[in-house]
Amino acid sequence: MIDPDDAAPDDVGALLGADGPFARELPNFAPRAAQQDMARAVAHAIAERETLIAEAGTGTGKTYAYLVPALLSGARVIVSTGTKALQDQLFFRDLPRVRSVLGSRLKTALLKGRANYLCLYRLDQTVRDGGSLAPAQAHQLAAIRTWSARTRHGDRMELAEVPEESPLWPRVTSTPENCLGVECAFYDDCHVVKARREAQEADVVVVNHHLLFADLALKQEGFGEILPGAQAFILDEAHQVPELAGQFFSQSVSARQLSELAQDALAECSGITGAIGLLLEPVEALQDALKQLRAAMELLPARGPFAELDSRVAVREGLHDVAELVCTLSDQLASQAERSRGFANVYERSLTLSERLERIVEGQAGEARGVDVRWYELFPRGFAIHATPLDLAAPLRAMRERTQAAWIHTSATLSVGGEFGHFARQLGLEDPQTLSLESPFDYARQALCYLPPGLPDPAARDYTDKVIEAVLPVLEASHGRAFLLFTSHRALRRAAELLRPRVPWPLFVQGEAPRHRLLEEFRASGHGVLLGAASFWEGVDVAGEALSVVVIDKLPFAAPDDPVLQARLEALEQAGINPFMGWQVPSAAIALKQGAGRLIRDVHDRGVLVLCDPRLVSKGYGKLFLASLPPMPRTRELGDVRAFFAAPAAGEDG
Repeated sequence: MIDPDDAAPDDVGALLGADGPFARELPNFAPRAAQQDMARAVAHAIAERETLIAEAGTGTGKTYAYLVPALLSGARVIVSTGTKALQDQLFFRDLPRVRSVLGSRLKTALLKGRANYLCLYRLDQTVRDGGSLAPAQAHQLAAIRTWSARTRHGDRMELAEVPEESPLWPRVTSTPENCLGVECAFYDDCHVVKARREAQEADVVVVNHHLLFADLALKQEGFGEILPGAQAFILDEAHQVPELAGQFFSQSVSARQLSELAQDALAECSGITGAIGLLLEPVEALQDALKQLRAAMELLPARGPFAELDSRVAVREGLHDVAELVCTLSDQLASQAERSRGFANVYERSLTLSERLERIVEGQAGEARGVDVRWYELFPRGFAIHATPLDLAAPLRAMRERTQAAWIHTSATLSVGGEFGHFARQLGLEDPQTLSLESPFDYARQALCYLPPGLPDPAARDYTDKVIEAVLPVLEASHGRAFLLFTSHRALRRAAELLRPRVPWPLFVQGEAPRHRLLEEFRASGHGVLLGAASFWEGVDVAGEALSVVVIDKLPFAAPDDPVLQARLEALEQAGINPFMGWQVPSAAIALKQGAGRLIRDVHDRGVLVLCDPRLVSKGYGKLFLASLPPMPRTRELGDVRAFFAAPAAGEDG
């Protein structure tokens, strides 16, 4: 554990102090000792190329605490955050403010994954093929064409007129597989190339975790790096890293990838004599085989171990048929590969997908990579098959060692009961520096934790009904102004059904509108009740009176149908570690902290956290969950909740 007292008084922390430039120049800037301590720790980690885990409670000001030392370090720094929205906030709001106060002239750059940038080659292809588009998509294509003539960066975020989920975007953006690289006719004007060039010339680059791990995983496989070599990596929202890393160190093949391969093979036939006659039959055969395979999977669970596929004759045969047809298509493409750069690209993709498909289907994916877990997942019209490393610590450790850089991991939720062991073990962090900074909020005065008495076991059939009965009096006391967070969509739908006829306040239900619109309308309503599942547990910031209650229905243990989790738990058991206490409880405790963190977002906020799960009191492990939460008073009496809301907020000027 770093001792902040070891730092010299005239260091980076002093810049964020009462006599520093931030206090002088930024309105509403409040000097915080925890922020200064973290800035010193980050500066030390960058200078010494160390690994640091810094848990900074809500309100610490961790963004400035890492940006100030990053800009002053003289090192090339990659800052990575959890989502594209946070990435934009960091780049367009926080970074300019810090640069301005410090008078820094360092070059900064924003870099997103290639799917966020318009691809001029694929736009040109789609325009040529435009006759086959539905009217709504034809209108969107016209909007994209108009925008393409004026945009400097080609970032999809600029064009709100075309929805993010429009099926047109995949047609006018590129993937690593279908990019033509330097041989593309539009290479000199390519938005992805320009964005990467800016990033390679910048001192501070802001990325998101998806891009960071996609690049580092690709680099591991010998494709060269996208991001510039850096002396320091700062990972904000670092609690998301273990799950995301699992995605990027996996081998995967999806029906969509195979279908796009087939479509792109046909698209390349345009203007090339004899190509369509050669490729039409294998392409149509592959498309038909994919549909038949998806139909054979119809009655399977939404996801499960690969053995589940192998046990069904029709699915097993279907997978082998698809693998053979990809080989056949690849053979035919080989004869066309020299006729155009586009054909050469499609041929290379077919080889990669064919090899990956064979490795996953035949179970050979893990030979050089340690033990892999093979599994599948189904989508409404498609499927994907995966091989995921059982132990992510080894590839992550190798990745960090290759960079020879400082690695700084920060979030409000990294510890369990004050210990960082679970997070460090997942990432293979050996003997990291650690720093735990409590939130400056006065939880003893600002918050109350209510554990409703008399609720049944969470497995009971009527559990959600009983939760709503217990929560209604709380909502009456708070006059709405609540988030109800659920661990399953089924419980969320049942709760909405029960609440709709019984509450006088506006009800906002996840799935009935886009997430950002639900949040905007909830904030504007003043007394709304919002029901959310997974994506509302984190990254949601509603400060002020609009949110005064957060209800959590159950402890957020990971879904029991996750095949990777099941294999991991079995491996822990074989290693003599209790998988429940060694993995499931710590992971759920971190998720619970994220949900609870929605409640108090500001020094003036007041609110009640309602934790419905009776296991918090009845089971021994409940103490670990409660010890991981901010230090707020707890009660089992509804009268205390009513009194909390009836009492005037003391010290409003806080």
